[in-house]
Amino acid sequence: MPNLSERALKVPASPIRKLAPLAADARARDIKVYGLNIGQPDLPTPPEAFEALTRVDRKVLEYSPSDGIASLRRKMSEYYHRFNMPVDPSDIIVTTGGSEAVLLGFLATLNPGDEVIIPEPAYANYISFSITAGAKVVPLMTDIKNGFALPPIEEIERLITPRTRAILVCNPNNPTGYVYTPAELEALRDIVKRHNLFLFSDEVYREFCYTDEPYFSAMQLEGIEENVVIIDSVSKRYNECGIRIGALVTKNKELHAAIMRFCQARLSPPLLGQLVAEASIDCTDEYMERTFAEYRRRRDCLVNGLNAIPGVYSPLPMGAFYTVASLPVEDAEDFCKWCLSEFSYEGETVFMAPAAGFYSTPGAGLNQVRIAYVLDCEELEKALKVLAEALKAYTAK
Repeated sequence: MPNLSERALKVPASPIRKLAPLAADARARDIKVYGLNIGQPDLPTPPEAFEALTRVDRKVLEYSPSDGIASLRRKMSEYYHRFNMPVDPSDIIVTTGGSEAVLLGFLATLNPGDEVIIPEPAYANYISFSITAGAKVVPLMTDIKNGFALPPIEEIERLITPRTRAILVCNPNNPTGYVYTPAELEALRDIVKRHNLFLFSDEVYREFCYTDEPYFSAMQLEGIEENVVIIDSVSKRYNECGIRIGALVTKNKELHAAIMRFCQARLSPPLLGQLVAEASIDCTDEYMERTFAEYRRRRDCLVNGLNAIPGVYSPLPMGAFYTVASLPVEDAEDFCKWCLSEFSYEGETVFMAPAAGFYSTPGAGLNQVRIAYVLDCEELEKALKVLAEALKAYTAK
């Protein structure tokens, strides 16, 4: 049998999805599974999105331009200006989800053996995409005890080597929910400028920022305009993950042209998804405010409930709809598997993502889980009860 590539063997399984077969088996045994593992919103997609589909009047579902439909890019530019982000339509490349934007950005900026510094825990696919590009993730460790804030600038600078090409942050952060302050981003700007690096900023969750301050984008940093690459997606803010529409935004014309060559090779982003995304940008303020308020309510419900369970700790996330919590267990992955394969409480169990998969550092996050608060508060409260009972039973074994 022919051998697989080294790349294929190195790419890790997703910590978000790899236990899905166990969850499917539990459901087949008529056990109710509370799905807290994946950021799949349960809130309704804007009605404008479905209306756009009903208005499709085409005889052919054709290729779109490789950088996306011009009217969508104009609409996205208008959206960014609401956040004081100086983005022109020509700065935007529409991608097949935010994930493709990360992958194309890495392929265009990182050579095999190059290094990208990423705060950990981090969105697991960053690791996979780095491996795909032949690059190395250099982890910048953060600590649950201070809510996963960035360490001092000196610690970041010590990680830089001649092979360092980029720093990537996710703001608000997936998986921790941390929101980087303007001061933290300005410190990163100084490092990026001093060492002539790219700064990737994944801002998919900018609509869900629970601080009292206006959202501060890396695109607003002065003096590194051509170093900044924004990663974006409509999946989470409009509850439409399945349309697979994201964006890469850069003012660096040389980088833009390089990424376009990759885009031409993959032909075009999804046509129907772009039509839906364009219509969704016109959704009402009431829709966005209602969605925001619901996630904040769920956050408070979940975090308060987690911290009431003996031995469990979660910081208060200030953005997105995730938290990373520590559990009173040595191996959270074993616990998560056990919850799905051997445990139920009154016919119910919980499905969480083991947080070790969000670290590239061996041994990190072994007692942590990522939890997505994508269920309503009534369901979250039931899931918390099941989790508390599961911990009692597991630690008593």
